[in-house]
Amino acid sequence: MERLTGGISGKGNTPNWLLRPEPKGFRPKRRCRAVWISDIHLGTKGCKAEMLVDFLQSIEPETLYLVGDIVDGWSLRKGWYWPDAHNEVVRRILKMAHRNTRVIFVVGNHDEVLRDYAGLSFGGVSLALEAEHITADGRRLLITHGDSFDGVVLYARWLAFLGDKAYSLLLRANIVVNAVRRRFNLPYWSLSAYLKRKVKNAVQFVCNFEEALVHEARSRGFDGVVCGHIHCAEIRMIDGITYYNDGDWVESCTALLEDAAGQISIIEWGREPDPLIVPAQMEQAA
Repeated sequence: MERLTGGISGKGNTPNWLLRPEPKGFRPKRRCRAVWISDIHLGTKGCKAEMLVDFLQSIEPETLYLVGDIVDGWSLRKGWYWPDAHNEVVRRILKMAHRNTRVIFVVGNHDEVLRDYAGLSFGGVSLALEAEHITADGRRLLITHGDSFDGVVLYARWLAFLGDKAYSLLLRANIVVNAVRRRFNLPYWSLSAYLKRKVKNAVQFVCNFEEALVHEARSRGFDGVVCGHIHCAEIRMIDGITYYNDGDWVESCTALLEDAAGQISIIEWGREPDPLIVPAQMEQAA
């Protein structure tokens, strides 16, 4: 169950590709109550679009939350990059919306141009500034991209763009590193994610970011908060409030998934032989 800031829906002509039957896969789709993904950054070379399409084809959620930075407007303003794989991500999401999955797009800072359209629905995808989700076990979760709690983006926009440039260089290094690893039949590994976790200042920033979001959730009477933005997948209890971060699809290729009982786990797609069978991290039952 979810609550948005408002909504207006409309239907137009349905394209033929939405009506085509799904090809039969070698594995059954995993049914679940909700899935959260964010920080796909369509329009950048770092986006792992093929892996995301593979993941989306493997699930059948009642609700899919797109928690911001789905399209990277910052990057597209500097130069157009949009391969076919990025179109496939959009098609897959629209197909899910057409086939009775509720799709809620909570806008982030890289796709901030869409914030003016919050409350509208396009192709079955509802745009919102934030949302509320109620889990199967009755907990209320605030859903927000998280950039409003990032002091760098909020108070020093020029510094955010500078960091974005350095980050893009790291993502290009990821491509080279993983091309070499594939030659040795090694699994995907993120250099940029590894460096972020090792740098003391980055670790402190993550802690401050988490605490700010938890404070906001508590002040508004929520039991937990779901966000993205910092590309660090996490499930952590902080002073009685559960903090969830669904990670990203440029480094770790992670998502959050809620099962029928209301338990939420982190999925690390591509890391395990069958990532849906062995979740990387799951919240502890109370």
